[in-house]
Amino acid sequence: MIFDTLENHARYAGMGDRIYSALNYVLQTKLIYSLPLGRFDIDGSHLYALVQEYPTKPIEQGKWEAHRKYIDIQYMVSGKERMGFANINTLQQGIYSAEKDLLQMEGTGNFVDVFAGAFVIFFPEDGHMPGLNAGVPEIIKKVVLKVKIPESF
Repeated sequence: MIFDTLENHARYAGMGDRIYSALNYVLQTKLIYSLPLGRFDIDGSHLYALVQEYPTKPIEQGKWEAHRKYIDIQYMVSGKERMGFANINTLQQGIYSAEKDLLQMEGTGNFVDVFAGAFVIFFPEDGHMPGLNAGVPEIIKKVVLKVKIPESF
């Protein structure tokens, strides 16, 4: 897992073209703050953005998840959201849906408050629990960049 702000995006150029392209997309897409909700293809199924807006929820309603085919880069456009993170080997793994690329899990982990202008990168070994309120519920807007994992990763 990586937690950082967009101003440091150049540090991640060595992590592969798709990750750097995803961060660069957010940086160069000034309209990201006014993009409508939904999916935006950047490089087809290899790299796309999901623009989301929703109310944060209490931790009791959170669900642990991980992905096998995609890396998640979650960039906070506005508001603040608490996200859980844990290595998947420390969580009880449940059902994996290949169609949704979603591994459901249970357990406990750590938490980070992600504020506007910050992002978190979740790799396949990173279980995560997004969408939590950071003290008080609020409506947040974020962009989840889905980065297809290359076969050689």
